[in-house]
Amino acid sequence: MATHKSAEKRNRQTATRTATNKARLSRIRTYVKKVEEAIASGDKAAAQAAFRAAQPEMQRGVGKGVVHKNTVARKISRLNHRIAALA
Repeated sequence: MATHKSAEKRNRQTATRTATNKARLSRIRTYVKKVEEAIASGDKAAAQAAFRAAQPEMQRGVGKGVVHKNTVARKISRLNHRIAALA
């Protein structure tokens, strides 16, 4: 348990940041899931629309330090290839 004022403040800040980061990561996962569901349904237009919505959210996660930039680049690339493969 923190005994110094500064340590107590750091604990509060960490809790707030953890909650924010969890929410951000959950939001990214939700967007990606929507793209994958659209791909699974075979609807190319819906998949492209979902992908366009997901891309900025994923990039925002990189900017905020929630996920690594290479992870997002890899996921975007793989999703894009899967959408392009749809007839």
